[in-house]
This record gives sequence, C-alpha cells and structure tokens, in this order.
Amino acid sequence: MKIPGRIVKAALLLAAVALPAAMLTPTDAAAANSLTMLGADVSSAQRAIDLGAKYYDSSGTAQDPLDILKGAGVNYVRLRIWNNPASGYNNKAKVLAYAKQVKAKGLKLLIDFHYSDTWADPGKQYKPAAWSSHGISALQTDVYNYTYDVCNSLKSQGTTPDSVQIGNEINVGMLWDDGKVVNNNFTNLGLLLKSGYNATKACNSSTQVIIHTADADSDSNARWFYDGIKAQGVNWDITGLSYYCMWHGTLANMGSVVSDMKSRYGKDVIIAETAYPFTSSDADSTANSVTSGCSGYPLTWAGQGAEFTAVQNTARSAGAIGVFYWEPTWYAVTGNGWDPANIATSGDGWDNMAIFNWTGQVNPNVKWTP
Repeated sequence: MKIPGRIVKAALLLAAVALPAAMLTPTDAAAANSLTMLGADVSSAQRAIDLGAKYYDSSGTAQDPLDILKGAGVNYVRLRIWNNPASGYNNKAKVLAYAKQVKAKGLKLLIDFHYSDTWADPGKQYKPAAWSSHGISALQTDVYNYTYDVCNSLKSQGTTPDSVQIGNEINVGMLWDDGKVVNNNFTNLGLLLKSGYNATKACNSSTQVIIHTADADSDSNARWFYDGIKAQGVNWDITGLSYYCMWHGTLANMGSVVSDMKSRYGKDVIIAETAYPFTSSDADSTANSVTSGCSGYPLTWAGQGAEFTAVQNTARSAGAIGVFYWEPTWYAVTGNGWDPANIATSGDGWDNMAIFNWTGQVNPNVKWTP
C-alpha cells in the first residue's frame, strides 16, 4: 500500500460497488472456516508514539494501541521493513525494537519485506540505493542475505517472525527493472522469490512465506501471476491479496478470487490489506487518498465497522484464513507523514481510513472476528 499513488486509481475505479453487509448473513459466515490470522498493519504506530500520540479505548482510557487492537480481536501484527529509509523508521533497527513489543503482547508477527528504501506497490518497485547497480545475479544474493539477516536478527532476540512477505503488492514483479515481469517472462522474478523463500526457511523452517499481490479484483490477473511464478518452481505457503472495495470491486468478486486461489494452488489465502473510511473530511493539509466509499456503507464509524465486518465475512466464507486491516493506527499526528524522505512535514493521507479518530479515540464498531 502506498498513499499518494492511490489517488488516481481511486478516481478511476470508484464505480466499483460493494455488496451491502445485510446480504452476508451470520449463517453464511458460520458455514465456512475460521479466520485465524486477525491482523493489523501498524507500521506507522512506532513513530506516532515517539511523537507523543495518545490512543484511547472505547471507554476513553489511554492505552498502548497494541492493547486496544488486541482487545478488538487482533492476534497478528504486520510490520513493513524498508532497507535504508531516509526517515530511519521501518528500518531493521526500528522493526527489531517494535517486534519486541509486539511479541511481549502475545501477538504473532508478520514481516513485510518491500526490498526498497521506500514504498513498493503495483506502480513502483524501486531498488534500494545500495543495490541500484546490481544485476539479477547479485540481486539474488542481496535478497537472500538481507532476508536471512533480518529474520535471524529477529530470531536471535526471541521474536522469530511467524510469517514474512517476500515483496509487497508485486503484481508485475519487484526490484525493477531486473525483477519486473515483461512479455510474460517470470524467470528473474522467480529467481528472486526463490532466494527470499530459501532464506526464510534457512532461518526458521516454520516461518510461513506469503507472496502478496493486489489482485483481489481480478481472477485472471491473479491466475496469470501465480501460474507464472509456479511455472518457475517458486514455493510459497500463503497467497496474500489486497482488497479495498473502492479500488478492487465488489465483495462477491473478491470472494470468488479468494475461493479460486485456494482451490487452484492448494494454499491458504489471506486478505493482506484492507481498510475503509469513516469520513470524507481531512485532518491535515495532505489530501486524503480515499474520499468516497462503497454502496451500502456510509462514511461513518458505523459504516466503517460494517464494511470491515463484511470483508471478514466474505473472506471467511470463501475459505480465507486471515484479514489484515492496513494502518488502523495512522491518525494525523504532526511529524508522522507518508514520505520517508520528508516524514516531518509530508502529512497523512490515511487519517480518514484509520480506526482511531483525529484525537485518538478508537472506533468501537471495528472488530476482528474468527
């Protein structure tokens, strides 16, 4: 997920309409499996807390945001890692420090490797500056060594990751241009993904490897990608998909993609990212990435809660094992901007998508349910 790059996509795809929550009955959800990965990506929370941000539970009591999320049903935390971000946040040292807090709360840990110094998403996959001149052979070594080092450092401090993502929303590859899929050629991407998988398993054989695309909108695109890497002999444990109704279409379509991914590859599936706005208003001078919602879900606290419940119900009924809310703690805090090269003044385009309002009060309607 990357904030500013989503604005144009949002404008183009707002015609997509989600099914109302009323069409998903408790019977439908109960008939399927349980969600065991009840997740939240809180990668911006460490900076917010360092700046003095306060988070309040539904009774108005100030608490650690991890405790508030755990009380709402979260059992899994996702943290992105950038190689050498200008801000210093989301780098190895910061991730190691926050991983201790995550594990101390009894929460499981997912490490999201971007393999970049900044945001990686379907529209951009920039090499880290330190790897900028490296070709595919050197990059295989880079990915292996970096992945192993981060995993082993976490393991050494008693916070072994329960799962990792080898790349973030890599719809057409990662570490461009060397790892980009061009003319349906998955060779180089396959080599990079194998390096990440092998490094993870060498570090800890039980750590689950996720390969993540933003393809919950299109079964044909998802099949093209995962068929492509499978043909290269790539192994993975969990298929990760991003789903935002304003960009990725109806809940019914998402459910169909999840179901097909599970049956086609025989692997567990998660919604690795989702979120929904509670308002169209803006808390700071940085424009919101999302300004409209989806049919049946008003831009209110109740609407945000209902839409997230519907995403979980749909994913569960389709056979998914997990759903992760993206950046629920990222309310507007001065100095916690989106741009790692200018974090102090760049602002927050996600303030209306967090589950905490602009004074840090949690939305009591948002719950994670097995």
